[in-house]
Formats: sequence, structure tokens, C-alpha cells
Amino acid sequence: MNPETLKYNAQQEHRHKEVCDMLAQEIDRCLPDAENKIWHAHPVWFLEGNPTVGYSKQKPGIRLMFWSGADFEEPGLNVVGKKFKDASVFYNDVSEINKAELQRWLEKAKEIQWDYKNITRRKGRLERLR
Repeated sequence: MNPETLKYNAQQEHRHKEVCDMLAQEIDRCLPDAENKIWHAHPVWFLEGNPTVGYSKQKPGIRLMFWSGADFEEPGLNVVGKKFKDASVFYNDVSEINKAELQRWLEKAKEIQWDYKNITRRKGRLERLR
């Protein structure tokens, strides 16, 4: 895991640090080939250069976001926007994380991907990779 991710987690209040630590451990375990780095000021995991999953501290709590999550067809993930394919969920306590559900989402993150890496080159148009 990237040391900057550990630093990010350590800066959170205790209950949110626990959430971040568990998310980071599960993401690393389920996506061993992913590159982890701080991107736009929060931890993100990339598969073949494409942002796949990340989390950030927001007012409602720790937001776990899947860039292609709208196509996972998972009722536990909230799809907000129409233009992009992201979906997310908020956590405020580690007890709220259902590991089996998280692992299922991470498996889908490997299988279902939209090409965010080249979105600028395509002038905002997304193409499905898998």
C-alpha cells in the first residue's frame, strides 16, 4: 500500500480511520494488481492506469466510490450522476461495512470498467472497456 494512503488514513478521526484502514486492506487484498496512489487528494486504486475504486472524507462520512459502479447493478451502491458511471456508499463506522458485499463489488470492479483514463482525449465521452 502506498505510504501516502496510510498517511491519509492516519489523518482521519478515529472512527473514520478505522473505516479507511479496513477499506484499504480489503481493496489491496481483492485487487492485488492495482496501483494505489493519492489522486485528487484521496486514495485511489487503478487497474491498467484506469481509476477503479477510491475513498474520500466528505460531510456524510467516508465515501467509497467505484468509477464504473453504476453498471454493477448493486442496490447497496448509490448512483447519483447521469454523465459518468460512478456509484458510491458512505460509511461512518467500521461496523457498517459488509465485507462480503464489499468483496463482491471489488470483483465487479475488475470485470466492469469504463475508460476514464482516456476521457479527456475523447472529449468527455466514455467507452466501455469490459
